[in-house]
Order: sequence, then structure tokens, then C-alpha cells
Amino acid sequence: MPRIDCLIDSHVDVWLLSYQMEGCLERGEGPCRFGDQQRVANIRLIVAAIKRQEVDSRKELSDEDVITILTKMVKQRRDSVEQYTKAGRSDLADQETAEIAIIEQYLPAQLSEDEVASVIDEIISATGATGPQDMGKVMGQLKGKLQGRADMGAASAIVRQKLAG
Repeated sequence: MPRIDCLIDSHVDVWLLSYQMEGCLERGEGPCRFGDQQRVANIRLIVAAIKRQEVDSRKELSDEDVITILTKMVKQRRDSVEQYTKAGRSDLADQETAEIAIIEQYLPAQLSEDEVASVIDEIISATGATGPQDMGKVMGQLKGKLQGRADMGAASAIVRQKLAG
């Protein structure tokens, strides 16, 4: 059985992810066995968010749904880091940064800026986008290809730049 702290590459297997997390919490495997309380607390938050969404939607979540949940959790923490930094609370900012690192281990590997630009060029060519008026068309397809694998805000800025010039 894979360790809970291994990285999941381009695809999140929801069953495997749940099994790994529940294994940690119920059977004392991985970080639970070694007393990594920060990681255990974050795993509990992730499991709770996934289960809450399953109950709310009354269906089993797909890989994309789990990626969306994890991406949202990372985004919330990045916003918190920014706010804590502005308020001079580096201790809380450091804690949030540590949580981000743990959550990101369960997301697909992030693409580099060059890889994102390459995917954007591909989509622009495929859609025949020529200017800023086509941004929605490009972003619609881009979201499906890059969800959870790149910062969509940064990708949007690259698309805007490529379509403007």
C-alpha cells in the first residue's frame, strides 16, 4: 500500500486518496504513527471537506470535484497568508504556509510557466482566438485542461497578454 505522504501525479484517485487518509486516521498508518500532529490535523480537514461536499451534493465525488475542493482550500490559505502578512502576524502566516504544503501534496503536480504557456498556445490555435474578445472561449477550455495543475489567475494573465499582442 502506498504511503500517505506520497505525491499524486496527474490524476487523483478519489478512492485511493480516501483510503490513504482514512488509513492514517483509523489504522494509525503514515504520519499518525509518527505523531505528525500538523499533518494529521490537515488530513482530517481534507477528509471533512470531501465528506461535507459528498453529503451536500448527495453523490460520490469525482476526481475533478476533489481537485476543486483541494484547490479551494489552498486558495483560502493563500488569502489568509496574505492577510496575516499584512497584519504582521508571521506566526500565523507560517502555519498557513505549512498547511498549504500539506494540501498541495494531494493535488496533481503543478505545471511550469512554460508548460502553461504551451497549453495556452495550443488552445489559442485550436479555437482560432484572435483577440481579447475570445478570452472566454480560451479560458473555458483552459480550465478543463489545467484545473488543479496551475494557478488560473496567472494563466488568465498569460492568455490576456497573448491575445492582446
